[in-house]
Amino acid sequence: MRHFEEELEQLKGKLLEMSSLVEAAVQRGVTAVTEKDRGAAEQVFRDEARINQLQIEIDEFAINLLATQQPLAADLRLVVAALKINTDLERMGDLSVHIGQRAISLLGDPVIKPMMDIRHMSALVESMVRKSLDAFVANDADMARSVLASDDAVDSLRTASYHELVSFMEKQPQNIPQALNLMEITRSLERIADHSTNIAEDVLFLVKGIDVRHHAEARS
Repeated sequence: MRHFEEELEQLKGKLLEMSSLVEAAVQRGVTAVTEKDRGAAEQVFRDEARINQLQIEIDEFAINLLATQQPLAADLRLVVAALKINTDLERMGDLSVHIGQRAISLLGDPVIKPMMDIRHMSALVESMVRKSLDAFVANDADMARSVLASDDAVDSLRTASYHELVSFMEKQPQNIPQALNLMEITRSLERIADHSTNIAEDVLFLVKGIDVRHHAEARS
């Protein structure tokens, strides 16, 4: 039993390392856009390899635990949640890379008004990422629920930004490439928020043993 507990801690340790890398990647991707920071984008690109490597290591480790230890109850939920969170973290890393690529494309362009919407949206998304991961570390169901409550706000900001960028392109067609890059960035931020929501749902499954996917009324 002692050996199994140590293996569970190793699994959590690998997830925490990956979580730290992904949280930093999201922050750097946004910084690359809002501050026109090429170095931040390039660091996101460099960290992608380690994130991908950790995804493989975590999957293999968790599957081996399922096969050899046959965990039950809370331990089983932990291993299952780890597998699901691992996938969401890797996708968040990919989306951060995509944001970094768009940031590189925008380096030579002037800042336009919709950038302010991106700053607001990115702050909310970064908060969701941080809270979802903190909820996992602390087994905090209330914090996980607060992440779920933020998802609609991100969706609303993305919709508002989309309409503003469409209007911008209509008025200044010469800046359509820049606006399209910004649309891609807002879409990636929205998807990162979705993955944070997935992690929060997995935390509720881990802590409470409940499945709140697709059931908004169960989140309140």
